[in-house]
Amino acid sequence: MPQPSTGFGEELRKRRLDAGLSLTTLSGAVHYSKAQLSKVERGIKAPSRDLVRLCDAVLQADGALVALATKPVADTPLVQTPDAIDEEEWTMQLSPDGPSWFQPLGRRQVVGAGAASLMRLGMGGPGPVAPAAGAGMLEASRSLFTHYRRLGQSVEPGYLLPGLIAQTHTLRELSLHVDDGTRRDLLALGSRYAEYVGWLMQETGDEHAALWWTQRAVDLAAAGGDHALGGYALVRRALITLYQDDAAQTIALAQRAQSDALPPRIRGLAAQREAQGHALAGDRDACLRALDRARTLLVRKEGGADTPVIGSMHLPDSVGMVTGWCLVDLGRPREAAAELDRQLALVSRDAVRTQVRYGIRRALAYASDGEIDHACAVTEPLLVGVATVRSATVTIDLRRLARLLARHPTHAAVRRLAPRLGTLTRPPAS
Repeated sequence: MPQPSTGFGEELRKRRLDAGLSLTTLSGAVHYSKAQLSKVERGIKAPSRDLVRLCDAVLQADGALVALATKPVADTPLVQTPDAIDEEEWTMQLSPDGPSWFQPLGRRQVVGAGAASLMRLGMGGPGPVAPAAGAGMLEASRSLFTHYRRLGQSVEPGYLLPGLIAQTHTLRELSLHVDDGTRRDLLALGSRYAEYVGWLMQETGDEHAALWWTQRAVDLAAAGGDHALGGYALVRRALITLYQDDAAQTIALAQRAQSDALPPRIRGLAAQREAQGHALAGDRDACLRALDRARTLLVRKEGGADTPVIGSMHLPDSVGMVTGWCLVDLGRPREAAAELDRQLALVSRDAVRTQVRYGIRRALAYASDGEIDHACAVTEPLLVGVATVRSATVTIDLRRLARLLARHPTHAAVRRLAPRLGTLTRPPAS
C-alpha cells in the first residue's frame, strides 16, 4: 500500500471544504472519480501530477497544492571546459547498419590509444586559406544549416547528428586559417551548429551530451568575441530542468538569462522559459507577467539577414504557443486547448516535430478537460509523426497523455489507440 501523502491530502480536503465543495462536485470539475479523490484526501493514494494541477486551479490555491506535491530535483550543472576551441580531438564511428557513436578525447588520449594508426584526413596545414575560399565556405555552411534545421523537423536526430558534428568541426578548424573578420563569422556559425547539436542530443534523451554540446557552443561563440550565447545556454539548461519538473531551477536559470546586457531575443526566450517554470509551480500571475515581457522583447528585430535565428524558427507566434503550453500546467485545460487550436493552425504542415510537440500538448489539454473522444481524435493523426521524429521530450508528454487516457478504458477510441501508445511510449532498447 502506498505511504500516506505528506500533507497534500489534508490540505486538499481543507481547501475543498473551505470552498464549500463536495467530493462529487470537485470530482466533476477535475474529471477524476470521487473514489480516487477520497483516497488522495485520506493519504491512501498519491496524487498524479495532472490531478494536483487541476485541483490547484479549481480551488484557486495559486500553486500551494503544487508545491506540496512537488519534490525538488537536484541542479544539473553545465559542463565546464577551458575557454578554448581546440582542447580535444573528436572521434566518431559511423556504421552502415545504423549504430554510431561520438566521443571527445584529449589529444594525449588519442595518441595513447594509438589513434594515429587510423586513416587521417589532411586539414589545417601551415598555410592560410584564401579569403574567397573562407567566404565561400561560410556562405555554403549558412545555407546548409538552414536546410539541416528544416530536415530536423521531419527526421529523427540520428540521421542529422553525424553531418552536423562534422560541419561544426570543419568550421572550428577552418577558423584558425582565415583573416580575423571571417574567423569571427565562422566561429559564430560554428556555435549555432553546436547549439543545434545540443538540442538534438536532448531530443535523443541524452541530457549530459546536450549540456556538453551547449557548452561547446558557448566556447566557440566566446572565441569569436560573442559572449551573448552564454545567456542562451542558461535558457537551454532551463529546458532540461523544465522536463525534470523542477520549477524552481527553471525559473532561476531563466531569470539569470534576462540580463540587460543580453540581446532582446535571448531575453525574450528566457522570459518564455521563466513563464513555463511559473506554470509548473502553479503561479498564474507570475506566468502571465513573464509572457508579457517575452512578447515585448521578441517583437524587436535584431541581427542581419545572414544571422541564424536562435531558438525555434517554426513558430509564427511563439508567445501564443507557449501561453497554451503554460495553461495546461496551470490546470486550465479548456483555455489551453482553445489557444493551442489557434496556434497550431498557423504552423506549417512540414514542421512535423513542432506539430507533434504542441499537438500532443493539445491532446493532453482535451483529455484533462474530460474530452476523451476528441483527445483521441487529435492524437491519432500525430502518431506517425511521433514515430518519425523520435523525440524524447515529446515522449514525456505522450506518456502523460497515455496515463490520462488509460483511466477511461471503456471508450472505444481509447481502446483503439492503446496498443500504439504502448509501443510509442516504451523506453528505447539499449
